[in-house]
Amino acid sequence: METAPTYLVVVDGTAESRVALRFASLRAAHVGAKVGLVTVIPPPEFMQWGAVQEAMAAEALAEAEALLAGVADEAEAIGGLRPASTILHGEAAPALFDHVRGDATVRALVLGAAPRGAPGPLVSYFAGERAGQLPCVVIIVPGGLEAERLESLT
Repeated sequence: METAPTYLVVVDGTAESRVALRFASLRAAHVGAKVGLVTVIPPPEFMQWGAVQEAMAAEALAEAEALLAGVADEAEAIGGLRPASTILHGEAAPALFDHVRGDATVRALVLGAAPRGAPGPLVSYFAGERAGQLPCVVIIVPGGLEAERLESLT
């Protein structure tokens, strides 16, 4: 049984990641694909007191789970299917790079770009030095797209 291709959306709580989510959800619904959600928990800073560090790690995990649950609700409302969610640990760009390279179902890595200013670190990383090394396309969704325009592009 073949697994449906996945539009993998990087979720970080920003407005532009929500626009990327909407794009991916609409596009996946149109082409019979799935949406996957991924967020990355950065490595914790070393602390002398292990219990404090463990509590901070548990809090970061709970926040990531809550963020993904809320975004999954939005994606399900848009596309009709509940997306799979993944939490990665480490530096965001390398962790995402390794994850995408290890998942043959990923059709596209979907990133949101801020409507103003310089692109974020993930957009710079995946559209720059790593652009030719991924086994999928990278879709950069402008964070300032209006809902109607977004729908017409999907």
